[in-house]
Amino acid sequence: MRNTAKLSTAVLAAGALTFGLSACGSSGSGSATDAGGALVVAASPTPHAEILNYVKEHLAKKAGLDLEVKEFQDYIVPNTATEDGSVDANYFQNQPYLDDFNKKRGTHIVPVVTVHLEPLGLYSHKVKSADALKSGATVAVPNDAVNEARSLKLLAANGLITLKDGVGSEATPQDITKNPKNLKFKEVEAAQTVRSLDDVDAAVVNGNYAISADLKPAKDALVLESAKNSPYGNFLAVKDGNQDDPRVKKLAKLLTSPEAKKFIEDKYAGSVIASF
Repeated sequence: MRNTAKLSTAVLAAGALTFGLSACGSSGSGSATDAGGALVVAASPTPHAEILNYVKEHLAKKAGLDLEVKEFQDYIVPNTATEDGSVDANYFQNQPYLDDFNKKRGTHIVPVVTVHLEPLGLYSHKVKSADALKSGATVAVPNDAVNEARSLKLLAANGLITLKDGVGSEATPQDITKNPKNLKFKEVEAAQTVRSLDDVDAAVVNGNYAISADLKPAKDALVLESAKNSPYGNFLAVKDGNQDDPRVKKLAKLLTSPEAKKFIEDKYAGSVIASF
C-alpha cells in the first residue's frame, strides 16, 4: 500500500513555515532529513507522484533508496518547501516556470534531471474541434506567467491567434495582434482550468491536470502541444547545493532508467512522453 502523504495546500504551507522557522540560523543544506534518511520528494499527483511511486515500489529498495512522496495540488508550495528544507526535492515543473519562480521569489531551485514532457492541450465540453469555436468564445488559460504564455503559443501555433514577434515565455493576451474569432480569455489557476470546462467554451489545460481528470491528451485535446524541441520537459529539482546528495543521484538514475521509461510509455500511451 502506498504511503504517499496527501495533505491540503494550507496544511503543507503551514508545515513548511513551521519548519522554516525552526531551521532559522542553521547552516548546511536545510534538508528535511539527513543524507542517511528518507529522501522526501514533493510532487504533483499525476503523473509525477505516480511515476515516483512506481520507482518507490519497484526500484528503490534494490537501489538502497528510502523514498517518501508527498503530493501537492499547487505549483508554489513544492518549490517553497524545497527552498526551506521541508522536503528534499520536487518533481512537477519545467525550466521556464522554474526560471520565472526563482526570479520572482528569490529561491534557489535547480534542475537535476529531465524525466518527461506533458503536452499542453486545448479541451472543450462544447465543441469537437478548435475550428468549431464560435466568435466571442471564452477560453480559460492558466494565470501564472509561464503557463499563460505557453497556452497562447499553443493557440498561435494552431492558427487561432497571432502573437507579436519575439514575445516568447512572457506573452500575455495584450500581445495578441490578430484574433479572428475574437476569443476572450479567462485567467484561472492552472489547477482550476480543467474544472472550468463546464463554464467556458474551451480551456488550455496542463497535461497533469488533464490526466487527473481522466482526459486523454493524445485523444481528447482539440489541439496538442508538439513534443519536438520542447523546453517544457519536467524534471527532478533540488535546492542549489543539494545536487550531489547520494540519495538524489540514486533517484535521478532510477527516474531515467529503462524500467521507468517503459512504465511511462505503458501507462500514459503518449499523453506523457519520456524525455530520455
